[in-house]
Amino acid sequence: MRDNVKGGALTEVTFYILLSLCSPKHGYGIMQFIEEKTSGRLLLGAGTLYGALNTLQEKGWIAPYGEAGGRKREYLITAQGKEIAERELARLKQLTDTAEQIIGGDSK
Repeated sequence: MRDNVKGGALTEVTFYILLSLCSPKHGYGIMQFIEEKTSGRLLLGAGTLYGALNTLQEKGWIAPYGEAGGRKREYLITAQGKEIAERELARLKQLTDTAEQIIGGDSK
């Protein structure tokens, strides 16, 4: 994963995974959430998703949730992960505000 925590920039996939885990979900639920929220623009394969989930767990941004009964392990965003997502949201807002001022602002 090429997330730049120092600069605050997350990959789009990482940001969506964190958003999806504001409520507990298993892997397939995460894939469905991302597909739905992006109108099918982002489609994750299982290998990509589970690699990302492992990395996010190592960073402490997500954690397993509940009992890992069967193969469907659920995950949930951690306090640290929520803080990272909130910083990314603020960064994106600043980026879009700047872009609107330059190219999409009111033409009075």
